[in-house]
Order: sequence, then C-alpha cells, then structure tokens
Amino acid sequence: MFGFLNINKPQGMTSHDVVSVLRKITHIKQIGHTGTLDPLATGVLPIAISKASRLIEYLNEDKAYIAKLQFGFISDTYDSEGNIEKYSDKKVTKEEILQNIEKFKGNIEQIPPAHSAVHYNGKRLYELARKGIIPDDIPKRKVIISKLELLEFDDEKQTATLEIACSKGTYIRSIVNDLGFELDTGAIMTDLTRIKSGLFNIDTAVNLKDIKEIADVQKNLINPLDVLTYKQRELTLKEYDDVSHGRSINTSDYENNEFILLTLNEKLCAIAQKDNKEQKLSVRKVFI
Repeated sequence: MFGFLNINKPQGMTSHDVVSVLRKITHIKQIGHTGTLDPLATGVLPIAISKASRLIEYLNEDKAYIAKLQFGFISDTYDSEGNIEKYSDKKVTKEEILQNIEKFKGNIEQIPPAHSAVHYNGKRLYELARKGIIPDDIPKRKVIISKLELLEFDDEKQTATLEIACSKGTYIRSIVNDLGFELDTGAIMTDLTRIKSGLFNIDTAVNLKDIKEIADVQKNLINPLDVLTYKQRELTLKEYDDVSHGRSINTSDYENNEFILLTLNEKLCAIAQKDNKEQKLSVRKVFI
C-alpha cells in the first residue's frame, strides 16, 4: 500500500493513538500523520501509509478549523481540559467580538500555550508544565490567519463559534485565549474541529471506527497525486529507467529549485527538483 488516509479523528484520542490503531489493522509499521491534533480536537487528520510517510514534508499544510469558546473563564491550557478559573462577570457583545477579531487577521505573532508540544531548551513545554514550570520567555512565533469569522454567538450563554483558516503551526487555543484578554472577559476553547488540512477536507474524511480491516484501508486509500500540489511530468520508459536508478533527467523546463512529481501511468514514481545550475531534474526521492 502507498497513499494517504483522510481520517476524521475522534475526540479523546491522540494523533499517535490513531496511528497505533492503523498499525495494528494493517501490520504496517511505517505509518505517520501530519499536523498533530490534541485529544480534545476532532476532524481532519491526514495519515500516510507506508512509503507515503516520505511525502509528508511536501504536503500543503494550511489548515482550517471550527472553534467553540466560552467567555468569562481562563484556563492554564487555554481550553476546557485544564484548570479553569472564573475571570470576569463582564458580558461581551457581538459587536465587540467582531471588532476585536480583526486584530487577529493577517500576519500575527502568538505565544504557544504552556501546555503544548513546542520544544523549549530541549524539553516539550507540556513536560515542563506537568512539573509546574511555566517559562515566562516562551518564544513568539509568526503565523498567518487568512480567515477569521464569527459564525455564532449566544449572548445569554456567552459562547461563540469561530471559523479560522491559518498557516501551519498556529495554535487556535492561543487565539481564543488572547481574544478573551482583548475583550477583558477571558475565554477558553471548549471544542475544536479541523475541517481542512491542505487538500484533505472534512467532507471526505473517514471515521476511524469504520476502518476495521485492511480492505477498509485499501478502499479509502488516496493516491498521493490527488493531494500533492506540484506540477507533474509523465516519464518515458527511458526516463523511468533513469529515475529508478536515481539518475537525473535532462530538461530546460520548469523554474529553478521547483519540485516536480514524476509519474508513469498515473502513479507517482519519484519527486525531482530542477537544478538551479544545470538544465536537469535531480531525483530527490524514489518510490518505485
């Protein structure tokens, strides 16, 4: 098997738990995932089967989420799974939310949650947090928020639902937490669903409980060519032989350093990159 699964991760499981389940079903050890989801979160979790694990770095990793939040509270994890405290009795209005979410659009800087997998001095932040250590100099990271919309707001319950499209590495919990402080009410994330990761969408995601045997994996396996966004070049038989032995292909096509998917009969054979000094495609990874 060689391809991807678009799994709709259930709540309560880690991303690694999903990989473990699929390893037991397929008896394939080489299985990986892209874009870790917290146990609280559900939704799109792309899974790479077998040699497709070597393609993860070439996937488009822009994300989109639906996040639910509760105003008036704060949490050490920025969500409902942490230690929750009442922060304010102030009631926020829909107009205030619409005005303040504008501050989080475009290129922004955010501080990752103390309970996250970000590395800090050789340790994961969540490992330090479990020992009661919360660094006060966690480095900010630059992220891009391309869409941030208010979908629902309940004035009485002081809850809201946001749709967020963003670059990889964005912490939705941090956006919720920071928005709460901007509004001077506090806010925690109560639910999160990833609806998009690159070309993987929630509408076509498969529930993990429906993957019970190898036949289910094979039935839902996605051709890598359907989720990779680079240009494709159909190989001649001579080029196929060259690529299978790691030899480059002479060509004046394509831009310098551009990645190209080399195919034969609609199957991915290799990934090559245009050499910026010579007129050739240098083979980077072979899947034949």
